[in-house]
Amino acid sequence: LSQLPGWSLRPDGSIVIATGNDDALGLYRCTPYNSYGTAGESRPTRVLLKDPPSFTVRPKEEYFQEVGRELVIPCAAHGDPPPTITWLKVGSVGKSSAQVDGNSSLVLHPLIKEQHGVWECTATNRVASVTTATSVHVLGTSPHAVTNVSVLPLQLAANISWEPGFDGGYFQRFSVWYTPLVKHPPRAHHDWVSLSVPAGAQHLLVENLQPDTSYQFSVLAQNKLGSGPFSQIVTSVPRGFPVTTVPPEPPAMTVHVFLSPPRALTANETVRGVLLRWDPPSPSPVALSGYALELRQDKGGWEVLERSIPGTDTQVLVPGLIKDAFYEFRLVAFAGSYISDPSNTVNVSTAGMEVYPSRTQLPELLPQPVLAGVIGGICFLSVAVIFSTMAACIMNRRRAARSRKRRQDPPLVFSP
Repeated sequence: LSQLPGWSLRPDGSIVIATGNDDALGLYRCTPYNSYGTAGESRPTRVLLKDPPSFTVRPKEEYFQEVGRELVIPCAAHGDPPPTITWLKVGSVGKSSAQVDGNSSLVLHPLIKEQHGVWECTATNRVASVTTATSVHVLGTSPHAVTNVSVLPLQLAANISWEPGFDGGYFQRFSVWYTPLVKHPPRAHHDWVSLSVPAGAQHLLVENLQPDTSYQFSVLAQNKLGSGPFSQIVTSVPRGFPVTTVPPEPPAMTVHVFLSPPRALTANETVRGVLLRWDPPSPSPVALSGYALELRQDKGGWEVLERSIPGTDTQVLVPGLIKDAFYEFRLVAFAGSYISDPSNTVNVSTAGMEVYPSRTQLPELLPQPVLAGVIGGICFLSVAVIFSTMAACIMNRRRAARSRKRRQDPPLVFSP
């Protein structure tokens, strides 16, 4: 074997021939042996050289033909033994309606829309199989379905993109269809909404969607001959607005931070109001910006009482509470755009307390603009009454002076 280039013997006794040629032709026998001798040689085996399939005629890369006409695509190969030619449409399910003539050519007659796509010609014999492909474009049909539909969820919107299918030989336009998925719809079917896509575009922004609601999206292609099939349906959920108590400042950089809430919130009654004290949140990588104080009265809704408490403060005085009421207070901390969960809740009852309204009183009292208007009206009326009284006094004095003067003047005597 050493005299034959490319030949080698494996440990299991097999012969490896790297390049098959005429030197490999002939009969071969294998004789096993060991230190005790041999039991004899094996039966002879014959080595024959065969040729794998090789294409002599390949189809063109693309074919364009009108629907309803005949299309013949050639494909031929040779080999030893002679190969068998088969045709298959890529992506087809089941047996194709195509025919193969005596020259192994693919015959599509009459040509239909469903035969549009990639076809493969495969030559197979005992040695190997080889394949070549071609694309068939059927003209004069409605558009084919778009592919690779993707939905990018945005804030109360979604961006839909896709790859167009074959246009059927005519200019095609697209429209995006969508509908919300409701758990208990008022009708037995969903109402789909369609939006036209600008000419030449392969994406569309769908706006004014409901947050935290699942939507179904599909894309439809149309040309002068009609509409193609809808694309596959894609489901997505648009993002909603972030729920925050204090409007955050935009972060300078994206940092994943967990901001703990203020701790140990307590309430003490004083002659000036209710004094709230707390401990700062646990240390975090982002500097603390401040606190926001929330309250609710008599189990109502939570409202923001003060949203600009400095981050260095650990107490705040709440005056102006209404007598004989029940209040709940809690704090949230914020650092840049990060907002903590609420602190523990403290309860305050003003039953029997001597409390006096102030500028920080709750919404149940008159708002400051209305109170200012009432006070201004009272002041105006008071000034008007004072001026009217003064004017009346002056007039009375003048009238009394004229009366005294008439009494003091001597009477006029007329003689005949």
